Amino acid sequence: MAPVATREHAPAKVNLALHVRERMPEGWHRIETLFAFTRFGDVLSAEESEDWSLAVSGPFAAAAGPAEANLVLRAAHAFAAQSGTRARFAFRLDKRIPAAAGLGGGSADAAATLRLLARATGAAPGADDLERLAAALGADVPACLASRTSRGTGRGDILAPAPPVAGVPLLLVNPGVEVPTGLVFRGWDGVDRGPLAEGETLEVARAGRNDLERPAIAREPVIAEVLEQLRAGPGVLLARMSGSGATCFALFARPADRNAAAAGLPAHWWRAATELL
Repeated sequence: MAPVATREHAPAKVNLALHVRERMPEGWHRIETLFAFTRFGDVLSAEESEDWSLAVSGPFAAAAGPAEANLVLRAAHAFAAQSGTRARFAFRLDKRIPAAAGLGGGSADAAATLRLLARATGAAPGADDLERLAAALGADVPACLASRTSRGTGRGDILAPAPPVAGVPLLLVNPGVEVPTGLVFRGWDGVDRGPLAEGETLEVARAGRNDLERPAIAREPVIAEVLEQLRAGPGVLLARMSGSGATCFALFARPADRNAAAAGLPAHWWRAATELL
């Protein structure tokens, strides 16, 4: 019998808004966030094999770290332990999402691994067990597992559906810097500036904020330059930093406006012109 081969998209996530509400005694932060997902992302493929393995290629392969520490293999081992499957796969990851960029690249890859294995093995745990498995891998993994617009509370792992925003033109921009998530959260000033609003997703996003922008900019001032340039573009509906940075995004009224904004950026800034899912 020929080996089973399969492929899974790992959409990048953006935080359309991210409100930090409280620093918890356990050391984590209670947040309210609005997740959305993009047509741009990593691509994971796999072929049935005698044992687990991972090969990484793509523009950000070097930043993915050693294979044994990658979330793809961690997710695969956790899935096998939970489901009891004896199937093993050789994975190939096309790493297109920048590392430490606020786009949930590692979380997206872990979630893609869970979806791929559930489909390929037919040994998926129940939906609740799969969500718990995702949460154990990281706070953003449950949202990435669903890869649909949602509101996140708690650490971002308690999810509720939000009205979809599919098709909105989106530009992602990273000035070529990494900002460690833990350091940015530790830089939050501790001021609760209030909850997310209720309503349609774009209205809620535009009324919201990202409380991590200020500490991220304190570490990497170039983030402020990115935001200033994005906000000055034609047809911009919203420009903000995603997650803990350093990637910023802008939503546009028309693809032509997005494309014009992308063309006007400094050549050394990474960018991806895409749309929301």
